[in-house]
Amino acid sequence: MSSVVPYKESSGSKKEQVAEMFDNVSGRYDLLNHVLSGGVDFYWRKKALSMLKNNRNDLVLDIATGTGDLAIEATRILKPGKVIGVDISKGMLEEGRAKIKKLGLEDKIEMQLGDSEKLLFDDNTFDTVIVSFGVRNFENLLKGLSDMNRVLKPGGTCMVVEFSKPRNYLFKQAYWFYSTKILPLIGKLVSKDSSAYTYLPESVKAFPDGEDFLKVYREAGFKETRAIPLTFGICSIYIGKK
Repeated sequence: MSSVVPYKESSGSKKEQVAEMFDNVSGRYDLLNHVLSGGVDFYWRKKALSMLKNNRNDLVLDIATGTGDLAIEATRILKPGKVIGVDISKGMLEEGRAKIKKLGLEDKIEMQLGDSEKLLFDDNTFDTVIVSFGVRNFENLLKGLSDMNRVLKPGGTCMVVEFSKPRNYLFKQAYWFYSTKILPLIGKLVSKDSSAYTYLPESVKAFPDGEDFLKVYREAGFKETRAIPLTFGICSIYIGKK
């Protein structure tokens, strides 16, 4: 995974490049995200979080929180005491904090700058760990998932939402045409960063999905793992227990 980077001419690590990329697009990220997905990303998040409603969710960690969409939705669906969101992009966090303040959720959501693969939390801290569209950007997937397992309480649940590869032949052809031709063009026009939206389909293609992801999930220490594909397999929810 670490070989797929946003800026191929850069000598920076994947982590450094991902932080730079999200800083560059942060001002237009929410708009692009919702437009390019046709708004279906709202459904994906709600569907994923609804699967955690019956769990204990007093303290929730949102990994790669970005502008806080998943954290905000979590306060509505999971009714936690607190959500802590962590991200490596200062630009995305600034956008997220402004959004949280506007919604009056400062007492419920705390946003922190941090590395998702080196979490600054004690072992067995969180009831629930959640992440949407973030693990694909990890420099070391196993290391990141293992650290998520470490900070989760025994019996706690980890929920990952991530892009995956469609299996239906006709849909797959249409999807990859949109991802590799249309999406980068719109992304470049709106965000002024052409690399960010070329990187997205490249990183999806290189990312282990379905059973391949579950193998890494289990290697990181998670049990009772399962994958739930959504929208013809464009996206998948992965659930694991500690």
